[in-house]
Amino acid sequence: MKVIKLFFLLLLGNSMAFAQSYAPEFKNNWTKPPVHIPNHVSIDAPLMGNGDVEMSVGYQTNQLRYYVSKNDFWRLKSQSDNLSGPRVAGFVDLNIEGFDGAGFSAEQGLKNGVTTCLLHKNGQKIEIKSWVSATDNLIFIELNAINKAAKVSIKLTVPESPHAKLKSGKVNDTYWLTRAFVDSVDIATEVAIALKSINYTDSNLVIQPGKKMIVALAVESRFKKKEPLGYVLGRIKKINKNATVTLMQQHNQWWDQYWNKSVVSLEDTVLMKAYYQGLYTMAACSRDPKFPPGIFGWTTTDKPAWNGDYHLNYNFQAPFYALYSANRLAQGKPHDAPLIDFMQRGAWYAKNITHTRGILYPVGIGPLGIEVTRNHPAHLNSKDEEQGGLFLGQRSNAAYGLINMAQQWRCTYDANYGKKIYPYALAVVNFWEDYLKSENGRYVIYGDAIHEGSGNDKNPVLSLGLIRNALNLIIDLSSTLKIDENKQAKWKEILAKLSAFPVQMREGKKVFRYTEVGTAWWNDNGLGIQHIYPANAITLDSSEELLTVSRNTIGEMKRWQDNNTSSSFFVAAIRVGYDREVILNELHRYALHTHPNGFQLNNPHGIENSCTVANAINEMFCMSAGNNIRLFNGFPKNRQASFKNIRTWGAFLVSASLKNEIIADVKIVSEKGRLCNIVNPWTDHKVQLVRNGKKAEIIEGAQLSFKTAVNETVELKFL
Repeated sequence: MKVIKLFFLLLLGNSMAFAQSYAPEFKNNWTKPPVHIPNHVSIDAPLMGNGDVEMSVGYQTNQLRYYVSKNDFWRLKSQSDNLSGPRVAGFVDLNIEGFDGAGFSAEQGLKNGVTTCLLHKNGQKIEIKSWVSATDNLIFIELNAINKAAKVSIKLTVPESPHAKLKSGKVNDTYWLTRAFVDSVDIATEVAIALKSINYTDSNLVIQPGKKMIVALAVESRFKKKEPLGYVLGRIKKINKNATVTLMQQHNQWWDQYWNKSVVSLEDTVLMKAYYQGLYTMAACSRDPKFPPGIFGWTTTDKPAWNGDYHLNYNFQAPFYALYSANRLAQGKPHDAPLIDFMQRGAWYAKNITHTRGILYPVGIGPLGIEVTRNHPAHLNSKDEEQGGLFLGQRSNAAYGLINMAQQWRCTYDANYGKKIYPYALAVVNFWEDYLKSENGRYVIYGDAIHEGSGNDKNPVLSLGLIRNALNLIIDLSSTLKIDENKQAKWKEILAKLSAFPVQMREGKKVFRYTEVGTAWWNDNGLGIQHIYPANAITLDSSEELLTVSRNTIGEMKRWQDNNTSSSFFVAAIRVGYDREVILNELHRYALHTHPNGFQLNNPHGIENSCTVANAINEMFCMSAGNNIRLFNGFPKNRQASFKNIRTWGAFLVSASLKNEIIADVKIVSEKGRLCNIVNPWTDHKVQLVRNGKKAEIIEGAQLSFKTAVNETVELKFL
């Protein structure tokens, strides 16, 4: 431990720890073949991708199989029962003669995702390196016979499906296939893959030691190119050995830039790895602005559970929570598209089910307005289904969709982004304005299930939090964009009179009740704290009574490792000032409870917990909910830590370090020139502001506020 502490002290030094560029040196390691691949739910295999094309790899008998998927390749039909959802684009099968039952190991570097598999049997070894280009929809697989020639066959295949149209062939030295869903669908889809070996010929070949074989694949869809097959054939034709070198350089440059969007450092290397592992995963699966990843991220079968949907009562939103504070906005951008694209159908549901304005969303949707849970066979003719849509009694799904939109807005104050999301935010607020009942001086929710199918609940605590988030957001958008300012009085009146969060006594302590009338408690899951986070309804600036009830509820639930709760539970605990050491210890345990790829053990949900650790660390280091920055408020003061460019509410990029129980190196970059509010990091000390390198005013007090200019850098130094 002393060595580790010394290392980090040297790393932190006397100035900011991140003057130079940073790339994580952590690796994912497998000592045996992945077990859960292919799988209808999450997988335990190496994860590769560029945010549009994804790839994973498994090994059985003597075959190494690469599973290729693409975020925009779905069977798009508004129908459940496995008739819609993401689909496999193709398989690349490598069969190695004489390697039946070979030993398997794999290593993946987080800094660029390059994955190396090693097969060995009877003293013979073959190394297979693979990567998905970060800058183009290209895949490279390199085979190297280490000490003896190896005979290898390569096949480009797809799953059998009665619904898919398959074409395949060979042009010169290039193998190709197309896979399409065009019959009995609402929107036709097609993907094309071309494969060739750069330095060997034919698909059955002998790899000689010292002469590695390089296999290149080009992948594209009809959404990106009108003639995807023609495109991939043309693209692969240009790939040679020199092009591969250039593409690897560009690949590494992209990842270098990605890692330096923001950086954190802390002594716990388990948490450090988990932090960057999560950000790696989201970079690998989320960058297509119209097609975010589905619930599992990586598709390895044609029958993903839950139709591989965007599950709207938290699963879809959770992977994105950390991306805004981590300053990875490009990876957060895809989140919004399916929610906005579903507005027309959502308005139809609101009109025909609740007879209101606004939008009402079912539990699961797909891209481009597709509804993958419609006419679900397990719920036909039940109260879970309404007008063919699967709602499970919940009215909050569209409001849940505002969580990440609100976070991106508050962290950027980008006017163009605000205009983009305003219609959606207004539709959510219009729904609740009509759906809420005014009685006895307060606004009340009736008929809104807190849990899927929990019944005709009154005032579910989560919806009360989501409505507050929606109203605060729409008021902020309206004021900033100068839109619908005449409506603000009504919104503020609803906000002021919205029912309080229901409470109850458990084990002699006051805790939140899940609903005012109906479900009181649930022995798993975490809906009893999601009004705290991610709904942002309770912060450290809330009343002490609310904070006490919040901490009591966290202590009673203790849902640190829960299949449906962990993504929100840690940050909720941090937000209300729960015991820092307990949170950090539980987060460490949580980070150890994973497959080598970072997915949680025994949790089918895929990517939703990818950034749980990153989100918690960002919140511990730099909390800003409610436009009030708190440095290291949730982190034990006797630890060493630092961070650079955490993005906060108010559109600030904040950096700071914690050394020897003293906060230092505080720097704030203001993107939009807004008022900066920050809890004094040094309590009773006066603070010298240094603006763009020049000493400016001295301020004091427990709570500090100062004006900023656009793109101004302000350093804070205690006196």
